[in-house]
Amino acid sequence: MNSIKTHVVSKADVQTLIPTRNKDAHKGTFGSVAIIGGDAGMVGAVLLAARTALHSGAGRVYAAMLCKNAPVVDLFQPEIMLRSTDAISTLAQLDAIVIGTGLGQSDEAKVLLEVWLAKDVPLLLDADALNLIANYPHLAILVAKRQATTVMTPHAGEAGRLLAKTGAEIQCARVDNALKIATSLHVTCVLKGENTVIAHDDGTYFINETGNVGLASGGTGDVLSGVIGSLMAQGLSGLEAATLGVYVHGAAADALVKNGIGPIGLTASEVILEARNVLNKLSKN
Repeated sequence: MNSIKTHVVSKADVQTLIPTRNKDAHKGTFGSVAIIGGDAGMVGAVLLAARTALHSGAGRVYAAMLCKNAPVVDLFQPEIMLRSTDAISTLAQLDAIVIGTGLGQSDEAKVLLEVWLAKDVPLLLDADALNLIANYPHLAILVAKRQATTVMTPHAGEAGRLLAKTGAEIQCARVDNALKIATSLHVTCVLKGENTVIAHDDGTYFINETGNVGLASGGTGDVLSGVIGSLMAQGLSGLEAATLGVYVHGAAADALVKNGIGPIGLTASEVILEARNVLNKLSKN
């Protein structure tokens, strides 16, 4: 990444981060990512993140859900390989894990999170994974002790729970609070919202200015997790994947609005396909 300590993310910055795709590549070249979550009533969160990971270039995408009677195939995206949570843990080829999307906060979810925090694999922690870490101090200790890459993607409310503050207090000092999470837990923290802050545990932070109010709708956070997780599986560092992923996510929403789609009624599913377009345009340029 850039040698300066702080700056606004630009198109030129992120273009240098696009993973190379050589002519002799195969699906293994572009990494394997698994999305874990989806308790009862929240299956859609996993499907959105998994579909995004696929459209963001990962070679293999797996998904696992906690809910009983989980689907065995995504009929709209059959390329995604659905597995049980136990089966996912036995896969040797995983390059990144996204956990927390629709995970819930049950005892089963807590145990599952403990298992993955102990594994030496890059992790993206989102949604209920963050709430569990806020509620159980031993999970925060496990996060801080991890040697593998860890990315967290809280919104202001989740960041507030992690720091024992209100959402309003988080918003009043977004950079400082993102850095506090990053440095105390030894993670890359993506504090979502207007001008998303990407803070790293070495004190580096970046501010992203792409995106619009159309992203204030259900499922767009799951899409962001899918983009970043996919980029981590493709070999980017946590900071690189977070920076590129946040930029692409926002730029996709901007492109949709420019083309007359939204901001009112903009959906997460629409952002998925436009994020693919943004990545390809950045790669060609």
